[in-house]
Amino acid sequence: QVQLVESGGGLVQAGDSMRLSCAASGINASIHTMAWFRQPPGKERELIARIPWNGGSGWLTNSVKGRFAISRDNAKNLMYLEMNSLKPEDTATYYCTSSKPFQGIWSAADAVDWGQGTQVTVSA
Repeated sequence: QVQLVESGGGLVQAGDSMRLSCAASGINASIHTMAWFRQPPGKERELIARIPWNGGSGWLTNSVKGRFAISRDNAKNLMYLEMNSLKPEDTATYYCTSSKPFQGIWSAADAVDWGQGTQVTVSA
């Protein structure tokens, strides 16, 4: 059974940094693209970052480019989202997801497994 567990969320002030982690179990993460989605209050879930199974160049959506970084450690089945210069508009529930083997993630429809989410709240 696949399990994705996010950790590292919480309440921070604008300008602070935070690192989210995603621990994967029940799968060989090294053959799955992994991604981070977020869902701000009252808004739709959006894809913000993804990293291919081989740990190659990750992709970040424009609103977080230059502030966030995605990385993974396949040996430990872990994925990370390093968030810097946080803004109040980054407030959201952040979800870790994984793809089908050797597939990409371009939308929520491509994500097969989901974590339970971790709340990130950025105060002004």
